[in-house]
Amino acid sequence: MNALTFLRFWQDKERAGRGEWRVSESELLSLAFLGGSPAAFAARQLLRHKTRKQPFSTQLYLIALVQLGLLGWLVAGPRLT
Repeated sequence: MNALTFLRFWQDKERAGRGEWRVSESELLSLAFLGGSPAAFAARQLLRHKTRKQPFSTQLYLIALVQLGLLGWLVAGPRLT
């Protein structure tokens, strides 16, 4: 999922430079939501792409926050009391 996410960010940046049809923000955010958020942040940093775009940036951070919360909950172990 991370490889696909990075690839789609790269394709979007390339298409933007050529004035072609872009990869939709909803697709990029969906890929991040489905597990590609590490690659989304890496692509933003390495490709310098979509770093200041709002509300895209806020939505990506919210996705990552939810994923981190879920990961923390899973690592700590669900408590059935």
